[in-house]
Amino acid sequence: MRGASHELFLAGDSAAAVPVPLATPTASLLTRHLLRDGELILLVVKPSVWFVVLSSLRFIAVTLILAIAAGLSAHRYTHLYGEATVLCLAGRLFWATLNWIGQLYILTDQRVLRVSGMLNPEIYDCPLRKIARTRVLRTFREKLLRLGTIEIIPQEEERPCGLWQMIAKPTEINQKLNDTIRRAKAGT
Repeated sequence: MRGASHELFLAGDSAAAVPVPLATPTASLLTRHLLRDGELILLVVKPSVWFVVLSSLRFIAVTLILAIAAGLSAHRYTHLYGEATVLCLAGRLFWATLNWIGQLYILTDQRVLRVSGMLNPEIYDCPLRKIARTRVLRTFREKLLRLGTIEIIPQEEERPCGLWQMIAKPTEINQKLNDTIRRAKAGT
């Protein structure tokens, strides 16, 4: 059976294999630390995989410019500069992939949540009743890839805004978010 482990329970002379669901680290974090009793998850979204490339573009551009400049100034060590460049780019893409894995956006019937970070997870949450408005922001790169960022603006000015970055179908997700906020404020 895929996605479950089996534990053996002994009851007298017979043994039965009972499927026990495997808990992912994210699921464990959600159930133990984030969700309140009776809170329902309505939507779970991850950023697009393009997050890995788009969040690394500046680093990639600067690294390539430096590698080209170094290669032009010292022809003798061109292969070393090339290898160092590939290693740096691979490291940056690996780090961006870890950041992508650690990003999770959650809409419950009571709150909006963002979990980000692998080693030291940062949690942003805002009760639906305390959200003033949301809006879709799109950079030029996001427009090209049909992505967008949803900005969550709380009513309290001292509370920071939340961002759901580089998500696919941002207009549809923003509509679901606004519908859920309206229902929460209406008390239904």
